Amino acid sequence: MSVDLSQFHQVFFEESFEGLDVMESELLDMDPADVDDETVNNIFRAAHSIKGGAGTFGFMPVSEFTHVLETLLDEIRSGKRSMEPRYVDLFLQSVDCLRGMLSDMQDGNDPETERPAELRKEFEVILGMEQQSAASENSDVDSDEKDHGWLIDVHPHTDLLMTGNEPFRMFRELRELVGEDSFDVTADIDNVPELSNLTPEECIINWQIKVTTSVPLDDIKAIFEWVEDECDLTYSPLAGTSEVEPESSAVDATETPAAETPAAEQLPEAAAVASPEKAAVVAEAQKAAKPIKAPKKAAESSSIRVSIDKVDSLINMVGELVITQSMLGQLGQDFDLSRLAKLQEGLSQLEQNTRELQESVMKIRMMPISFAFSRFPRLVRDLGGQLGKKVILETIGEQTELDKTVMEKINDPLVHLVRNSMDHGLETTEQRIAAGKSEEGTITLNAYHQGGNIVIEVADDGAGLNEDRILSKAIEKGLVPENNSLIPEEIHNLIFLPGFSTAEAVSDISGRGVGMDVVRRNIQALNGSIEVKSQRNVGSTFIIRLPLTLAILDGQLVKVCEETYIFPLVSIVESIQIHRSSLNHVTGSQYVMQLRDEYIPIVRLDQIFGLRDDKDVVDEMMLVVVEGDNEKIGIVVDDLLGQQQVVIKSLEQNYQKVSGISGATILGDGTVALIIDISSIGKNIVPVKRNQNRSERAA
Repeated sequence: MSVDLSQFHQVFFEESFEGLDVMESELLDMDPADVDDETVNNIFRAAHSIKGGAGTFGFMPVSEFTHVLETLLDEIRSGKRSMEPRYVDLFLQSVDCLRGMLSDMQDGNDPETERPAELRKEFEVILGMEQQSAASENSDVDSDEKDHGWLIDVHPHTDLLMTGNEPFRMFRELRELVGEDSFDVTADIDNVPELSNLTPEECIINWQIKVTTSVPLDDIKAIFEWVEDECDLTYSPLAGTSEVEPESSAVDATETPAAETPAAEQLPEAAAVASPEKAAVVAEAQKAAKPIKAPKKAAESSSIRVSIDKVDSLINMVGELVITQSMLGQLGQDFDLSRLAKLQEGLSQLEQNTRELQESVMKIRMMPISFAFSRFPRLVRDLGGQLGKKVILETIGEQTELDKTVMEKINDPLVHLVRNSMDHGLETTEQRIAAGKSEEGTITLNAYHQGGNIVIEVADDGAGLNEDRILSKAIEKGLVPENNSLIPEEIHNLIFLPGFSTAEAVSDISGRGVGMDVVRRNIQALNGSIEVKSQRNVGSTFIIRLPLTLAILDGQLVKVCEETYIFPLVSIVESIQIHRSSLNHVTGSQYVMQLRDEYIPIVRLDQIFGLRDDKDVVDEMMLVVVEGDNEKIGIVVDDLLGQQQVVIKSLEQNYQKVSGISGATILGDGTVALIIDISSIGKNIVPVKRNQNRSERAA
C-alpha cells in the first residue's frame, strides 16, 4: 500500500516556517556571552525537525543545508564550542536562506543554490577546524578501505511503518553518502510469519548494513536519527576503525516533545507499507524521493490554526441554531394566530443565534497581532547594525486580536514606518548623548482595541518632525504655495504627500519619497486611517486605526432618491440637516459650505451617480460630514435610515470596479446596497482651504 506524500506537503511547509520563526526569535533574544541551554536546544530541535521533514518528503537541498547548521548547533549544546556573535549572525542568515528555499519549493520552483552554497562553505570552514585536528591525531590509523568502516544492525520496532517512516529511503541515502561499492545490506527475515498470519502494517524485518568508508560516524548516524526512537540501532567498527565513537548528534527522545514533531512523524496508518512487497516499496520510495510540485503560494493563506475553544463555541452555536430551526419547523406545520407569540419568540431566538454564530465565525479569523510584530526584532537588529544605532524594540498588546486578512495587508505599512523611525526618527548615538538622552533609542509597537477598531501605534523617542524643514521642502517642491501658513498638524500631514522626502541623500533604506503616501493609501484601502503626532526632541508617534475585520462593517444607511447607500460608520464625524441655500458654488460644479469656523467641500451623491437633474433637487437635505485622507468633506443625502452591521461583498469580483464604491451588501429585504468609498469620493473634490479667511477669498 502506498500513500501520496504530497498531500502532507502543505503541513510540512507551515510547520517549517513556524520552526524558522522559533529559531529567529530565540537567536534574537540570545546573549552570546550568557547562553541558556534550553534556548540552544529549542533552536536545535527546530532545525532538526525541518531537516527530518525535508528528508522525508525528498526536499534534499533543504535537508543537506540544515544538516551543517544542525551539526554546529549540536557542538554548541554539547559544550564542544561556545556560542559566538558571528555564529548568531550566521544562523540568522541561514534562517533567511532556508525561508527562501522553502518558499521556492512551496511555489513548485527549484530552490536557490548559490547563497546556500556560500553559507554551507562558511559552516564547513568552522566545523573543519576540529575535524582537521582529529584527522592529524588519527593519522596513524590504518586507511585500508576494505577494513575501515562500520557494521550497523537495524532492528525496527513493529510500528515503524505506521509512523510514516520508510527504511529503504534511509538505506538509499546512506548508499549515496558512502558510495555504491562501499555499501552492503542484508535482510533478516527469520521473524517473518506465514502469509496467512502476516500483518502488512507491521515491520518485522531486521537489517544488517556494512559500510566500508572513512565518512565520520556522526554523518552516518544523522541519517538514522529521525527513527532512532522507533529502532534499536547498533554501530560496530570494522577492523582498522577507531574504537572511539564520536558523540551522536541525534536528539534524545526526552528532548523532543510531541509538539515539535513534524507532520511526517504523525502520518496516519494509511502511510504504512506492506513489507513483503519490497519491489513496490522501493519503486514508491524512489518516486517519493523526488520533490513533487507543491501548491502555489496562494494556498499558504488558505489555512489558519484555530484554538479548540473557538471550534467548540462554533459547534455549540450550530447546535442552538438547529434546535431553534426545529422549533420553528414544528410551528410552521400547524400554525394559527393563537401561536403568533410563540412564532415571534422563535424568530427572536433565531436572530440571537444567528448573531452569536456570526461572532463565533468571525473569531475564527482573528489572530493575535504578535504574528505581525514578530518580524520586527530582526528588522530592528539588522537596521541598527547597518545604521550604527543602538535601538531597543518594545512591543505592547501583542495578544490583541486582528482579522488575518487585515494583518497580512498591514505588514508592509508597519515595516515602512519602523524603517522610517530607525533612519529619520532616531538620532545617532553621539547626537543622543549631546541632547542628554540615553545612547539607546527606543521604538515602541503598541496595539489595543478602541471601539470597533484596532489601534496600532509606532512610536520613537527620537528628534521628532522638523516642521520648518518639512514646510520649506514642501514649498521647494511646489507642494504648497510659498505664502501659505499652516498649523503644526497640517505640516505633519505633508509627509504623506506623494514624492515628499526631507532626506538629503537617497539610501537603500529610505529617501526616495515614495513611501509614506503608499503607507497611507494601503491603510485607507483597509478602511483605516493614519495620523502622526510629533514633538520636537521628544519623538513621533504614528497612529493607525483599522477595522477589526474586512468582512463585516458597521454602517450608516442613507437614502438618495430611491436608492440606499451605506457609509462606513467609522468615517462619519456628524450629521446635520441643511437647506439647499446653504451650499455655495466655488468653481464649476464644486460646492462648499461654512460649518462653524471652517469651510468644507460638498459632494452630492445624486450628481455623482446621475440620479436626478439639478432642477429636481429638494430644498431640505441631510449633510453627512465624513473624514477621509485626513480631510473633512460633506456628502449630501436625502435621509438617514439607520445603522446596522453589514456583510461586505466584493463588487469587483462579482461585477467590476466602480469608482466611488468599495463594495456591496445584501439588506434584510433582499435588495443590494452599495458601500461608499469615502477616500475615492474625496479625491474628485477641488481642494478647498479650511481656513475661513482663505476660503472667503476663494469664494
